[in-house]
Amino acid sequence: MAKGKTKAKKETPMMKQFNAIKAKHPTALLLFRVGDFYETFGDDALTASKILDIVLTKRSNGAASEMALAGFPHHSLDTYLPRLVKAGQRVAIVDQLEDPKTAKGVVKRGITELVTPGVSMNDNVLNVKSNNYLAAIHITKKELGISFLDISTGEFFIAQGDQNYIDKLLQGFSPSEVLYCRNDQEAYKEIFGDTYPTFRQDDWVYTSEYGYEKLTSHFGTKNLKGFGIENLPLGIIAAGAILNYLELTEHHHIDHIHQISRIQEDKYVWLDKFTARSLELIFPQNEGGIPLIDILDRCVTPMGARLLKKWTVLPLKDKGGIDARLDVVDFFTKEEDIADDVITHLRQITDIERLISKVAVGRVNPREIVFIKKALQHAAPIKKLLENTSNTEIRAIADRINTCNVLVERIEKEMQDNPPINPAQGNIIREGVNAELDELRSISHSGKDFLQKIQERESERTGIPSLKIGYNKVFGYYLEVRNTHKDKVPAEWIRKSTLVNAERYITEELKQYEEKILNAESQISVIETKIFMDLIRAATEYINPIQQTAATLAKLDCLLSFAFNAIEYNYIKPAITDDKALDIKEGRHPVIERQLSADDPYVPNDVYLDTQEQQIMVITGPNMSGKSALLRQTALIVLMAQMGSFVPAKSAQVGIVDKVFTRVGASDNLSKGESTFMVEMTETASILNNISDRSLVLMDEIGRGTSTYDGVSIAWAIVEYLHNHKKAKAKTLFATHYHELNELAEDFPRIKNFNVSVKEYQKKIIFLRKLKEGGSEHSFGIHVAQLAGMPQSVVRRSEDILDHLEKDKRKEKNKEAIKEVPKENYQLSIFDGAADPVAKKLKEEMEALDINTMTPLDAMLKLNELKKLLS
Repeated sequence: MAKGKTKAKKETPMMKQFNAIKAKHPTALLLFRVGDFYETFGDDALTASKILDIVLTKRSNGAASEMALAGFPHHSLDTYLPRLVKAGQRVAIVDQLEDPKTAKGVVKRGITELVTPGVSMNDNVLNVKSNNYLAAIHITKKELGISFLDISTGEFFIAQGDQNYIDKLLQGFSPSEVLYCRNDQEAYKEIFGDTYPTFRQDDWVYTSEYGYEKLTSHFGTKNLKGFGIENLPLGIIAAGAILNYLELTEHHHIDHIHQISRIQEDKYVWLDKFTARSLELIFPQNEGGIPLIDILDRCVTPMGARLLKKWTVLPLKDKGGIDARLDVVDFFTKEEDIADDVITHLRQITDIERLISKVAVGRVNPREIVFIKKALQHAAPIKKLLENTSNTEIRAIADRINTCNVLVERIEKEMQDNPPINPAQGNIIREGVNAELDELRSISHSGKDFLQKIQERESERTGIPSLKIGYNKVFGYYLEVRNTHKDKVPAEWIRKSTLVNAERYITEELKQYEEKILNAESQISVIETKIFMDLIRAATEYINPIQQTAATLAKLDCLLSFAFNAIEYNYIKPAITDDKALDIKEGRHPVIERQLSADDPYVPNDVYLDTQEQQIMVITGPNMSGKSALLRQTALIVLMAQMGSFVPAKSAQVGIVDKVFTRVGASDNLSKGESTFMVEMTETASILNNISDRSLVLMDEIGRGTSTYDGVSIAWAIVEYLHNHKKAKAKTLFATHYHELNELAEDFPRIKNFNVSVKEYQKKIIFLRKLKEGGSEHSFGIHVAQLAGMPQSVVRRSEDILDHLEKDKRKEKNKEAIKEVPKENYQLSIFDGAADPVAKKLKEEMEALDINTMTPLDAMLKLNELKKLLS
C-alpha cells in the first residue's frame, strides 16, 4: 500500500490525466495535446513512430522509469491522422479544453474526437468517390441483423436475413469497420473471416430493448413504424449498436442522421458475392483490370460518384423506377444543350452532402460555409432549367432541389468571398455586418488615421490649431495643448501632466479608444467567431433541405453520366418489360469494347432467352473465342438496363430479372483448404438452391476442375436440372468444352445449341467471335496452346495423340483408345520442328532422294539447293 502511494506521488499531474483517459479507451491510440504538439506515450509512441516514421525519444514521466515519447506539431494533424487511421488504428484526439495561460494547475483535457476506420469526418481520411460505412452485425442461429452508417453523409441503412444475404450486403457496401458482439467472436470469424477491421462491443449493447430505445430516442419517435423497420428486430439491434458506438467515440452531435432506411431485398436485383466479383462491377479481379464502374462513372460531383456505386451493386427490380430513370436519360440524350448547361453548373458544386454533415457536428470551417453557398447558387439555375421542360420526371427532379435562398443571402451578406480555412486567422466576416467589428478593424488597421480624425475634430471644435495627440506608457493616449491655448480646453478634459510650454489631457473617448486599440485583435477574433457560430447555428436549420438537394443533384449527376455515355458510345434505350424474355440484338461488352482500337471493333452478338422456347443456350467453342465475354456482356447489359442506363446494343428487350448468378472463372480458396473444384461446386450449389423464374444464370466451363467423365456428368446433370426445375425456369447461358452436351438439345425442347465460330486456315485458327446456331465438335485447344507459345514438340505430340483418339469416336471404346495411344519416340530427330513449313518441305525433299543413283556432283548440287531452302 505504501509502495503504491509512493508511486502515485511521483506520477506527474499530466501523466495522471493521460493514464485516466487511456484507462477509459485502452484500445485507442491517444494523440495528447501538449502546447503546440500532439504527443504519444508508451506503447502508443512505439506504434505511432513506426507508422508515421517520426522520431522516438524518451522522457521522465515523474516516475522512476522513463517512458517512450513521439509527437508532431498540432498543425500537422491532418497529415498524420489519416495515416494512422488507414493503418487500422483507432485514434483518440485529446485536446486542451481551456487556455493554458488562464488555467490553474494542470490544463484540463478531454477527448474531442475518437476517429476509427469507420467513423471519420476528416477529408484526408475519406475517399470523395466512396462512402465510408460503419457496419454492425447481430448474429443469431437462424438470421442476422445488419446496419450501415456513413457518418460523413448521414446515410443510415438496416436489413436482416440469412448469412448469404448479409455477406452479399457486406461485399456491396464494403464497410471500413464492422462492429459485433464480444460473445459472437468465433461465429463472426467463421462466417465472415477477417476481411474487415472490427471492433467488439459488450453483450448488453446487443439487446432488443436497448436497440429500440436508442433509435426511438435518437429520432424522437414513439416507435419505428414510420421508417418501415418495426418488423426487423435483428436489424434494430445492429442499428442500436452503431448509435452506441458513436457515443463511445465521442460523436454526440449527429442531428444530420435524421432517418433510417430499410434495404428492401425485394426492391433490388440479387447479386451474390460471387457474381459481383466475377462480373467486376466495382473492383477488378486482376491487377490492371477495369471494373464496370470505371466505364459508367462520368459523374462530376462526389455525391454522384458515391450514388452510382450504390446503383451498380443494387440494380432495381421495379419497372416504374427503372423507366423513370431511363426517361430522364432519354430526355438528356435528345436535349444535349440542356444537358451541357446542367453539367456546367454541376461541375461547380462541391460535396455539399458531406459539408452539411460537418455543419451538423460543428466541424465546418469558414471556407466550407462559402462552398455551401456557391453550391446552392449553382443549384438555382439547374432548378430553373429543369422547371421549364415538359418532361414530368425532369420537373419532379427540379421540385426536389431546394436552393435555400435565405441561407444563401445570409452567407453572402456576412461571409467574405474567400475566407481562410482557420477562423482564428481572421477576416472571415464582411464589413457592414457588425458596427463594433468594423470599428475594431478600423482601429486595428488604420489606428493613425483614426487618431488623426479625433485630432482634427477636436481642434476644429475647440479652436486649438496646434492640438496634438500623443502616447506614452504611463497614461496612454493624450491630447497636448500649448499654454497659449489652455484657456480653450473643454471642462470635460482631464489634465494628467504639465510641461514647460504645454499641458497634457486625457478624455473618456481616448481612454475607450486606448482599450479598444490595445485589445482590437483579440476582440476581432471573438466577434468574428460569434458571428460565424451564429451562422453555423442558422445553417443547421437547413440540414434536411440541403441533404435532399444533395441527393437530388447526385441522382441528376448519375443520369447525366448515363446520358453522355449513351451519346458518345452509341448506347440505346432498353425496353423494360414485365414478361420473362431477354432479347438482345448486337450486344457488346461495355468494358472490352472501350479497350479495343478503332481498327479492331468489338464483334456484337445476339442473345435470346425466354421460359417457353429457348430457356438454355449451350455454347461451345474454343478458349479465347469469346464465350466468357459473351456471358459477361449479357449480364452487364441486363444490370445496366435495370440501373436505368442505356446499353451497348442495337436493341434490347429486358424482361425484369430478379437475380443474376454467375459461375465464371476459378476462385481457389486454398487458405481454407478448398480446391478450385470445391469452390466451383459450392458456388454452383448456391445457384441451384436459389434460382427463381426470373433469374439469369451464367455458367462457364462447369466441371472442368475434375476428371473428364465426372465433369461431363456433372455439367449434364446441372443443365437437366435447370431445364426440368418445377418452379424456376431460369434463363441460362451455359458455356462448355464438353461437346457431348450438344446432345441435350435433342431430348429437351428449351435447350438450344450455339457455338462461337472460328475459321481454320492452314492448320491455324482465326477467331471470328460470332455466335451462331448449332454445336461445335472441335475445341481447337491445341491451336490455342500453339498461340500461347507452347514448345513445338509438345504441340506436335498433342496432335498425334488427338489424331489417334479421334479415329474411334465410340464412347465405349475411349478407354481402349487411350491405352493404344502410340508411345512417344524420345530419340532426337533433326525434324523435331516438322510442324514448321520449311522443315516439312526439307523433309519431303530428302525423302524423295535416291542416294544410290546420285553422283558426288549431284549430291553437292542437291545439298546447295536444300541450303537455299533454309535461307
